[in-house]
Amino acid sequence: MKDGGQRRRWEYWWIALCLSFLLGFKQPVSAQIRYSIPEEVKDGYLVGNIAKDLGLDIGSLGHRRFRIVSGSKDSLFQVNQNNGFLYVHKKIDREEICDGNAACLLNLKIAVENPLEVHYVEVEITDVNDHSPSFPEKELQIEIAENTIKGTRFDLPTARDLDVGINSIRSYRLAQNDHFDIEIRDGEYGDKSPFLLLQNPLDRESQEKHVLTLTAIDGGNPPKSGTLNITVTVLDVNDNPPICNRDTYTITLNENASPGVTVTFVNATDPDEGVNGDVEYTYGRNVQRKVHDIFELDRVTGEIRVKGQIDFEDHDIYSLNIKASDKGRPPMNTDCRVIIKIIDVNDNEPEIEVTSLSNIISEDAKPGTVISLISITDKDSGINGKVVVSLSGDVPFELKPYIQQNMYSLVTKESLDREVASHYDITITATDLGGPALSASKPLNIEVSDVNDNAPQFPSSPLEVYLYENNRPGESILSVSATDKDKNENAIVAYHIMRGDPTQGDMASFLNINSETGVISALKSFDFEIVKKFQFHVLATDSGSPSLSSNVTVNVFILDQNDNVPVILYPVSANGSAEGVEEIPRNVNAGHLVTKVRAYDADIGYNGWLLFSLQEVSEHSLFGLDRYTGQIRTLRSFTETDEAQHKLVILVKDNGNVSLSATATVIVKVVEPKEAFAASDVKNAVKDEEENHVTFYLILTLGSVSVLFLISIIVLIVMQCSKSTDCSSKYLQEANYDGTLCHSIQYRSGDKRYMLVGPRMSIGSTIVPGSNGNTLVIPDRRSRRDSGEVRAL
Repeated sequence: MKDGGQRRRWEYWWIALCLSFLLGFKQPVSAQIRYSIPEEVKDGYLVGNIAKDLGLDIGSLGHRRFRIVSGSKDSLFQVNQNNGFLYVHKKIDREEICDGNAACLLNLKIAVENPLEVHYVEVEITDVNDHSPSFPEKELQIEIAENTIKGTRFDLPTARDLDVGINSIRSYRLAQNDHFDIEIRDGEYGDKSPFLLLQNPLDRESQEKHVLTLTAIDGGNPPKSGTLNITVTVLDVNDNPPICNRDTYTITLNENASPGVTVTFVNATDPDEGVNGDVEYTYGRNVQRKVHDIFELDRVTGEIRVKGQIDFEDHDIYSLNIKASDKGRPPMNTDCRVIIKIIDVNDNEPEIEVTSLSNIISEDAKPGTVISLISITDKDSGINGKVVVSLSGDVPFELKPYIQQNMYSLVTKESLDREVASHYDITITATDLGGPALSASKPLNIEVSDVNDNAPQFPSSPLEVYLYENNRPGESILSVSATDKDKNENAIVAYHIMRGDPTQGDMASFLNINSETGVISALKSFDFEIVKKFQFHVLATDSGSPSLSSNVTVNVFILDQNDNVPVILYPVSANGSAEGVEEIPRNVNAGHLVTKVRAYDADIGYNGWLLFSLQEVSEHSLFGLDRYTGQIRTLRSFTETDEAQHKLVILVKDNGNVSLSATATVIVKVVEPKEAFAASDVKNAVKDEEENHVTFYLILTLGSVSVLFLISIIVLIVMQCSKSTDCSSKYLQEANYDGTLCHSIQYRSGDKRYMLVGPRMSIGSTIVPGSNGNTLVIPDRRSRRDSGEVRAL
């Protein structure tokens, strides 16, 4: 049930909505509705559906924290966040809450969040006829002189009914009698005061006492009533009542006047003499109890003095009914009315009420974002109740007037940056315009929450790493670190290696990085002879949402070590050992080239620079060795006494700090010239035949290598597609091959064909014992004769 009906409620709603539109869209929405309920309803009584009447989405009430934030008598009501209904929380006694006021209105402030909206609900408590009229006393004694003229009125105590409106006292009824009637007069506070009206003169000798019954009846349905027994005693004459020199005394008095201060004097005179003219002053029967506590009346002089505390905010006007009575028999009296108007004094400081969703605001909040609603109240009136509000300090916030008077919204004035200032202590000061002015302040702490607006930063870019070859797989080679100015999750940095295509020479697939510490380890041992330098990129990503990232380029330089033993290319015998047989005619001259020892070292620079020396020779005077080229030449001509066979052991070593070496054995057979020429012809024939087979097998070998290379690329692509980037860096096994064929040299020794493929072998090759893992055996279908001739391709 709503007061004023559906139409009035919609009118309130449209007025509030228009005001919100005119004052700007950045202000939280506000609306006001009104309900009406009777008093004495039970707990759980439904007042109305606030969410529906305000047009709110019922499904979002719980998420938006739909609640009552303030208002008079908050505990009397409660709201249901699931459906928006307003219920009575406990039994409501209108007379207790509103203390007899004609209109009993309870103001509630309803708040919802996201966005912030404040709505005002006014609940009117209507009266129920739950109290019967009652008189302050059950028996009343009245003395009336016998010469009292017809039409004289005698004031009677007013019956009190705690109900209001139609349920309050509507009439008085006097029991049937011959001399008296009842007259009703409207009182100062809207009540009805009864008077006993003398209709016919009294005769004490005929009837000394008159017993009357006065009944007060309220306007309820059914009506309730209360009675007063009146006993009228007829006295002998005192025919002049006291007369006040003024009908009404109107006095002004400052609030907080000190006790004992004289307010005014009430003066009444009686033309009678003696005790009949002796006047004394008392409060009338209808004077409120509070008047007795605040003002003191001198019965003899009629002086009214301040007795208690006077507060303008409690009552701004007092109406005193002073009865001036003489001491005659019977006494006569008259009423003197005193009106005391209280003048406001600036004695109340402003009160500040802060309604905040939270004291935390995001640093990316736009200027004009509402943080809190500030309500300022001052109990004083007039200029003393006018308040000016300000913020202390140089802060990026400001106060803007809200829809209702003395309400402000605290909004952001400019952009915030948590990395510059993460906390603000502000003070809201409210000062009234009274004299002297009074002020109040309220501190407010505002925290700026972090937003992921800073990407991780590396201290320098690019980074350079120098790494010796033959490193141990799994050992760390570098640690990277990036810092993030944000905090909490936004500052947690994870590291990843940016992967490329390993078939294109990307070495990142052979690296692993700890995503938390940034420690980078190599999954394989690098070989300077294969890779001298490579480059990869490390990506640092924070944990914000959305995340931000940056990358750094890392240049890795592989440093050479002397880790490759010289390999004898020639001579190589049929069983793969570095041993060969050379036949030369006995008639050769000095300086004849017997043979040339060929060797290879996969190292670079000084580590790969080879020197040749004769370690063992049967005849030092016959043969000489060039230490740089490995050529063996005769030093003199052969004589008849020289042996027919000579053994030469050649030492080949590199120039590393710790040099590595290999040996080759050459058997030189000295033959007669005819045999030498025959052997030479056979060699030339075999040479032509072998050239054809070498060409065939070279084409076959290159084709096989190309096919294997393409298969490896396809396998790697499939593996990369089937694994996530993060997991591959941690669990990537060492690749099955280390690169393409390099320094490829083919040669023949005896009936075997060999191919030198550099520092590593390719897939599917056979390792020849004693060849240091660098020589591949090429199968031959036909048997060959021993040969020391070498073909370099």
